[in-house]
Amino acid sequence: MKSLKKRRRIQVLVAAAIALGIAVGLIGYGFRDGINLYRSPSQMADNPPAVNEVFRLGGLVEDGTLIRGAGETVTFRVTDGGASVPVRFAGVLPDLFAEGQGMIGTGQMQDGIFVASEILAKHDENYMPKEVIDSLKEQGVYEDPNS
Repeated sequence: MKSLKKRRRIQVLVAAAIALGIAVGLIGYGFRDGINLYRSPSQMADNPPAVNEVFRLGGLVEDGTLIRGAGETVTFRVTDGGASVPVRFAGVLPDLFAEGQGMIGTGQMQDGIFVASEILAKHDENYMPKEVIDSLKEQGVYEDPNS
């Protein structure tokens, strides 16, 4: 009687461990393309991204660098005060996208240019993404307008 209970308990534990392993594997498989690391221009200068690595780049759109090309192609530079990264984006920019404003783009580096597949801009005059504020504070560029 005891050995049957013990055997049943062991079988349940083994089945639970297998189910847990499968669940962790499926979660990892689902996240393989969904996790994008954030980088500031200064972090990219110190530690360049791997080839074909998709990541998020954030900072301020550098004044005087916004160039609208043929069609929907736009080029500009993103800075955090310490470094600057050229960006190319083919698509429709958010309405509030402008020079001197905060932005975050998702994409990858190609031939020294960050090619963005998505651009996010601030949504009102007071908002800026937390990651951008943190990287600008590190460079001593950001001053909190509320203080």
